[in-house]
Amino acid sequence: MKLHDSGVYLVNGVPQAEAPAGITAAEAKKGTIAYGILKAHNHSGSMDALQMKFDSMTSHDITYVGIIQTARASGMKEFPLPYVMTNCHNTLCAVGGTINEDDHQFALSAAHKYGGIYVPPNMAVIHSYNREMMSGCGRMILGSDSHTRYGALGTMAVGEGGGELAKQLVGRTYDMAYPGVVCIYLTGKPRPGVGPHDVALALVGATYANGYVKNKVMEFVGPGVANLSADFRNGIDVMTTETTCWSSIWETDAVTKEYFEQHGRPEAYQELKPAEVAYYDGCIELDLSAVECMIALPMHPSYAYPIKELQANAPAILKEMQENANVQLGGKVQMDLVKSIGADGKIRVDQGIVAGCSGGTFENICAVAEILKGQSCGNGEFKFSVYPDSMPTYLELVKNGAVADIVTAGGIFRECFCGPCFGAGDTPANGEFSIRHTTRNFPNREGSKPGEGQISAVALMDARSIAATAANGGVLTAATDVMTEDFVCPEYHFEQGVYDKRVYNGWGHPEPDYELRFGPNIKDWPEQPALTDDLLVKLVSYITDPVTTTDELIPSGETSSFRSNPLRLAEFTLSRKDPAYVPNAKAVKALDETRKAGTLPEEVAAVYAALEQAGYKADAAATNIGSAIFANKPGDGSAREQAASCQRVLGGAANFALEYATKRYRSNCINWGMLPFLVEDASVFANGDYVYLPGVRAALLNKADQLPAVAVHADGTTTPFTVRLGALTDAERDILADGCLINYYKHG
Repeated sequence: MKLHDSGVYLVNGVPQAEAPAGITAAEAKKGTIAYGILKAHNHSGSMDALQMKFDSMTSHDITYVGIIQTARASGMKEFPLPYVMTNCHNTLCAVGGTINEDDHQFALSAAHKYGGIYVPPNMAVIHSYNREMMSGCGRMILGSDSHTRYGALGTMAVGEGGGELAKQLVGRTYDMAYPGVVCIYLTGKPRPGVGPHDVALALVGATYANGYVKNKVMEFVGPGVANLSADFRNGIDVMTTETTCWSSIWETDAVTKEYFEQHGRPEAYQELKPAEVAYYDGCIELDLSAVECMIALPMHPSYAYPIKELQANAPAILKEMQENANVQLGGKVQMDLVKSIGADGKIRVDQGIVAGCSGGTFENICAVAEILKGQSCGNGEFKFSVYPDSMPTYLELVKNGAVADIVTAGGIFRECFCGPCFGAGDTPANGEFSIRHTTRNFPNREGSKPGEGQISAVALMDARSIAATAANGGVLTAATDVMTEDFVCPEYHFEQGVYDKRVYNGWGHPEPDYELRFGPNIKDWPEQPALTDDLLVKLVSYITDPVTTTDELIPSGETSSFRSNPLRLAEFTLSRKDPAYVPNAKAVKALDETRKAGTLPEEVAAVYAALEQAGYKADAAATNIGSAIFANKPGDGSAREQAASCQRVLGGAANFALEYATKRYRSNCINWGMLPFLVEDASVFANGDYVYLPGVRAALLNKADQLPAVAVHADGTTTPFTVRLGALTDAERDILADGCLINYYKHG
């Protein structure tokens, strides 16, 4: 794999460093596939500052209630574009009583009232339904799940927090600067046994840490594309999220055309390819024939190694990885990976899972069945489960015998469910080692609770190597050891009637008088204050990890059941990373309530006295008091807005960071009225310090590049410093000034 260190021209399909005579980079940028799609969806009149409307949207049952509640509070009367609501996350309706199924019934009633599309529980995982039924060449889809990626089907898809979807529901636009576009130039053909997750993990390993494609579009082109099936392409594409790119797009061909014909939508196909000359801001050349079977060790998809390399150096690599993991776990519990090495030097795992939008595809599961046919998973501690991505896939796997082959080998075949990907399904025992063809292996993504002394290790692998490991009784095995010839996948027949008989499609037919069905756990968003002239915040959490994931900001798993109840869910904020955060944030919120009642708390009065001594005259009546956190690089992972909204409902007013891991988390902070400050030197303050921001509202609205701030330390001393807000649109500045997106719409 080669990463170019500068821009590249694609000339008649071949990358080169120099432009053809008379061609400028500015003009050649218009030759990318991405440019054409973005231009077709842009409403600003300027390709430098995009204002986009999407063709359709999608959410699942962790996110759609909050989005609809936000849109309702902002004046929405009906869905102005097709909105798919799937029920693939909170489908285990056992946690919290009736509240998960209450959310599902809320969504069905909203589909009736506003004209939406409702996919019942266990019918399909979110991204498979959208691939099958909503994708189309040249389209754009916005989803409230970070893995909203349909680029392999010619569809630019973006995963964002709920606020961005609410904007579309009230007729507003998705605003951003024109993104960079990076060429992913594929050559060669994967070897037998190498699957899409192997290619994806190799890409993530090469791009995540260096930020090569961060907030950019990955555009897949080259002769190697033709050597990949549609399922193989989808499997790579969905994992582009883990590179921190913004979106993805692939050139389309006869394989794409056949996919849409199979799914009864031939009109959704059109040929997409770069122009004769196209300029890219970077280029990754990837020879598919050189990709090996990969494993991403705990606790990130970028910790990727060839399985052969791990097997050859198991003690050293596993020791290094467990040491890194234990630093990240902060001493709450100890992960032991080295113990998985047996006396014979072989690595043994305890569990294998193939599931979801990345693993549960038809071709993956057929390959699993081929490897396991006539084999045995063994009757020891190793266990193996498979989750299909949709009921049409499930039906075809039943018909062609794949389900029988897997079950006969000792595997468990389950329903369409995303749970294993976010910690709500097949949680291993404490101390166990699980290999999974899912999208993430962050801490707690398997369901353990380090704060309560529980930990299990998750590594990501391709379904083929997981099946090879299962056939070997849990001894880690690369699929290339058992597959010596190209796998010929059985023909796929899509049965749309499975959906027609169960999915409610009310698009274009809203029923305004239809009553929304509320469960007792569904609550409105609490009111939020507008930004005052000045701002005083107290740091109540100080996180020094290199990266802080959204799963650490608001844990996934069983907490998902409470996502329709903002205040109840907020009780889990940072609970596995910093249990002191919630009580400390509440204490700061109480200080502001006391201030608003007319009494200046003694603690705050002491801060103001220190500020006055340093030459700052604070006006308590014009200065809200809020809480804040510092993290080096927060927001990697999920698009869920609750990672920001939970801080906000507890009184959060700002975050301080060296950088933000993803655009989507930063956008969530903005849409919830939390100022996303950037600092150069985090040593200017400490946990428990106050930070005073004089004139913050005026500076924000006047588009100041930098804002003055002063830290007030516990001993009463002060340290002035500077903060930045980074690039903000005019609308984002107004949202921050109004206090949140709902307030912004209320104010017109």
